[in-house]
Amino acid sequence: MSTERRAPLDRKRVADTALKLLNEGGLEGLTLRAIAKELDVKAPALYWHFKDKQALLDEMATEMYRRMTEAAPVDPGATWQERLLAANRALRAALLSYRDGARVFSGSRFTGTLHAVEMERNLRLLTDAGFTLAQAVRAATTAYLYTLGFVTEEQGVQPLPGERREGYDVDDRARRMADFPLSAAAGAEMFDYDRHFEEGLALVIAGIGTRYGIG
Repeated sequence: MSTERRAPLDRKRVADTALKLLNEGGLEGLTLRAIAKELDVKAPALYWHFKDKQALLDEMATEMYRRMTEAAPVDPGATWQERLLAANRALRAALLSYRDGARVFSGSRFTGTLHAVEMERNLRLLTDAGFTLAQAVRAATTAYLYTLGFVTEEQGVQPLPGERREGYDVDDRARRMADFPLSAAAGAEMFDYDRHFEEGLALVIAGIGTRYGIG
């Protein structure tokens, strides 16, 4: 008989296991049954910690955010533009670390108040720079939604970095659209995700400054 003691089953252990399985089978393949099997417990044991799959997704999103903030410390001397750049670059990197990461994050509700620490800090920086609170909320939320939407589309083509779904070959696309030269050439720009993201984020941040007259 084995005398090895297993780690106690708690919310973090379940979420960690779920994130591991997410990369293996994606969101569609992530079931409570699969998680229970990986943890070597019966599926009903998970309901002591999560009432349903959405509750688990909320905890997974919270754990993703926790890992992101640990990996990307805040520069206290950054300008509001630099803060929005850094925060959204870190968010994109975090989401790309998981298959369907953006889909898990989208619409999830954080299970604690850890996110409020960075939110308060960012809103304080924006309001100190001259934004009203309403403008600061719009600015931060618009940049966030740009990033979340961008990565959702990006992962629809590249579920994980270096992995591309069939049917998204840029050269093949250009050949099929040869009668539409501008649209054909646009593929090289559309699917160069790193450059596209950076340029788009810069446009969003420049637009925020222009809209509210705050440089």
